[in-house]
Amino acid sequence: MKEEKHQETQTERLTANKPFMLLISAQLISNVGDWLHLLALLTMVGLKWQATPWEITMLSLCMAVPMLLGGPLAGYLSDMMDRKALMIGSDLVRAGIVMGLVFAGSLWQVYLLLVAKGVMDMLFSPAKSGKLKELVPPAQMDQAIALSSSIEQITKIVGPAAGGLLVAAFGISVCYIIDSATYLLSALILLAVPHVGKFRTERGQVAGTNPQERGSFRKEAGAGLRLIGMMPAVLSGVVMLVAVLMVLTIADSQTVTLFREIPGVSGDLLGWCVAASGLGTLCAALAIGRKGSGKHPLVLMSAGAILMGSVFVSAALVTEYGEAGLWMNVMLFGSFTLAGAGAGLVFIPFNSMLQRRTPEAYTGRVFGAVSSLTSAAVILGPVAGGALVTASGAVIAYVVSGVLTALLGAAMLVLRARIEGKDKRVLQDLQESVA
Repeated sequence: MKEEKHQETQTERLTANKPFMLLISAQLISNVGDWLHLLALLTMVGLKWQATPWEITMLSLCMAVPMLLGGPLAGYLSDMMDRKALMIGSDLVRAGIVMGLVFAGSLWQVYLLLVAKGVMDMLFSPAKSGKLKELVPPAQMDQAIALSSSIEQITKIVGPAAGGLLVAAFGISVCYIIDSATYLLSALILLAVPHVGKFRTERGQVAGTNPQERGSFRKEAGAGLRLIGMMPAVLSGVVMLVAVLMVLTIADSQTVTLFREIPGVSGDLLGWCVAASGLGTLCAALAIGRKGSGKHPLVLMSAGAILMGSVFVSAALVTEYGEAGLWMNVMLFGSFTLAGAGAGLVFIPFNSMLQRRTPEAYTGRVFGAVSSLTSAAVILGPVAGGALVTASGAVIAYVVSGVLTALLGAAMLVLRARIEGKDKRVLQDLQESVA
């Protein structure tokens, strides 16, 4: 009877999975609000307050530091506590924090609010990844990741465009108020998600999760990193992802600075280019959802890095040598679209591989560890970017970032066959030991 029910679950359409669709609906609503408030924040700090490159860099640092320091802890909590309760609590607190931005009158107040929001993001992210693993059968995980990524990119297209219109028509504060309301609505939707999903593992059946067998907190929180180290393909993907993020954010954190160098730049151009990158990633997500990430996700990640690097160099050259006007706007829109497609080829296959390989009981700790590592890259990149932009300008920062990203992709292509060969030899033993 259980086998028949399991087979039925495997063959039914993913969109018929009501708990999963509720989770995705909550993500859709809160993501729209996030992009509204992010564009409003960049407009307020970068264009209205005329913040320096270092002050703009601090925005990214304030959002990333909590995940860097608390990622393993958040992952541990999401594996040991009620993931649904963690997500709802995080949404409710974030609603209040974002509303506080309406009353922020100085940069230090903005920084404090972003740090507080980063703490709540830190708790929400691994809990959502674990809940996704609970609700979706393994055979449909590629589709689920692609659909989740598609929603992220659709909101990245709609959010900045709508944000630009709202800022122009009603002011910056309206975007913050709407984002706060989306968190409240997301929490309301999450109330209907089951506390325990169909594919949740009995904790007593997983090594190390029985309360009598459980080790110290430090050992349990570090289980994510140890599990990643046991999977060569995943470990290589993490190393590449962190490296790409670090060099990419050298320039990416200074997009506002680059756009400010264009004579007579329109305030809407930033929003349209952010939307273009979302369109590119959406196209990549739809393609991966249709075809799957295949047996060689490292190939897709390498191709994405090479594409991103090439496009970042071309965008810098267009800004430096092109003339402001319609032609430059079209070129930048196309460049950001291709860069978004490259980002999709890097991030989506990696997330699919990580979800497939990670046992459900360890999902929070693995994703928490990865979030901590990527946050380190997000911190180091903008710091290097701020120094490079201050010393040499935004164009040089974009060229350096693009070249390094392309070289990382090429290096992974060269090493890929050796990594995958080693991964095949250890995969079967790893699966048996976890079971």
